Amino acid sequence: MKNSIILLRVLTFILVLAAALMTAPLVMAFILHETEMIKAFAFPIAVSFFAGLLVITCTKKQRTHLQAKTGFLLVFLTWLVMSFFGSVPYYLSGLGISFTNALFESSCGFATTGATTIQNIEALPRSLMLWRGMTHWFGGMGIIVFTVALLPIFGVGGFQLVKAESPGPEQEKITPKIASSAKILWLVYIGLTVIVMLCLKLGGMEWFDAVIHSFGIAATGGLSTKNAGLAYYDSAAIEIISTVFMLLAAMNFNIYYRIIRGKWEDVFNNTELRAYLGIFAAASIAITLNIVSDYGSLPEAFRYACFYAASFLSTSGAVTVDYQMWPSFAQTILFGLMFVGGCSASTAGGIKVIRHVILFKQAGNELRRIIFPKGIFSIQINKKVGRKDVVYGVAGFVFVYSIILFITTLVAAASGFDLFSSFSASLAVLGNIGIGFGTVGPSQNYAVFPDHIKWLYSFVMTLGRLELWTVLILFRPAFWRR
Repeated sequence: MKNSIILLRVLTFILVLAAALMTAPLVMAFILHETEMIKAFAFPIAVSFFAGLLVITCTKKQRTHLQAKTGFLLVFLTWLVMSFFGSVPYYLSGLGISFTNALFESSCGFATTGATTIQNIEALPRSLMLWRGMTHWFGGMGIIVFTVALLPIFGVGGFQLVKAESPGPEQEKITPKIASSAKILWLVYIGLTVIVMLCLKLGGMEWFDAVIHSFGIAATGGLSTKNAGLAYYDSAAIEIISTVFMLLAAMNFNIYYRIIRGKWEDVFNNTELRAYLGIFAAASIAITLNIVSDYGSLPEAFRYACFYAASFLSTSGAVTVDYQMWPSFAQTILFGLMFVGGCSASTAGGIKVIRHVILFKQAGNELRRIIFPKGIFSIQINKKVGRKDVVYGVAGFVFVYSIILFITTLVAAASGFDLFSSFSASLAVLGNIGIGFGTVGPSQNYAVFPDHIKWLYSFVMTLGRLELWTVLILFRPAFWRR
């Protein structure tokens, strides 16, 4: 009973928080006289504040710590509630957006997938564009991490929430108190967003466009205010800025804390960071050499190669030129990057670089074990010996990831889509990339899929955003018997 009250209070608090955030696009709707959007934002805000006042008044504040099962359940429910709540403005906008498409757009936002079913982005009211950008931005760092910074007010311990929201190979507290860690991460995130916003403005964007694009880049969501994406601007400066900050946003945010503290040795010894930058460099060079004949200029080919290597690796899904017109070799490299993802403890999706590093090192150990059967081998991460259970956890994650990818592809294929498009779209939503190949290439979107596929993809992208375990553990009966 006590945990149920905690769940209700925290979920209500998160809903009220979301309603408070929605006041920004509501004010914009008033200023721009977007009558339909005023109604679309005012209704969910009013309902949320009324529900919040009712719950907080009727429930007693209790000082306790969340159990593991409560933490996992709370995170999953939070993402469901936020996705449904965020869909209301789309549905009530008067633009003829169905509830299924509205939920898909909202899920894409909070999962930072960047996919869409909207055919004409530029026709959206500006207040709805702002809300769309805000869902990406808050989903990027994770609404739970933000909430954890405030949960002490409610007497709720937060580490179980952060652990559930971002269950990477290893959890690390920057500071002894998880709430302090959350605040530091958010300060870094805000700082990164402001810097990219100013750079985009200096690069030639209008203020509104710079704000929305900075939300997408910092969150590795890849959203844009233009139908053509960043290709609309046809600006080398904007593309270079986007490339740099997509890479920075997909780096482990603990790296930034160590840079601030002057712990440069930890930065240089970071195994994942070196592998991440190495993968980006290798992919960029290989693509450049393959497409240089298409552009007739090495700098121009290098510019596009770096942009798309960063876009796919960071799972941002930002677009400029149509990469499906490139040679098969370059497309294959981009397709391979869809399996990699960004770094752990970042806003990026995908399997994550650190998991690939661990499996690569373990594969090397298995080869050594064949040569030296009596040898004892271990993997080293950041020049420290890694634990065996981390290897087991990574192997289990990649296996489950593959199974979910196969099942999602199977369902899409059963609905009449070709194998490659089905696989590419499933990989794009599970890895929170958004763009892919075939039906979901840079010049298409997800409007072609039937409603049941959109519902499936909405669930899968949330599953990918929470890195599988947080959701799947809830379907294990043994978990609830503990």
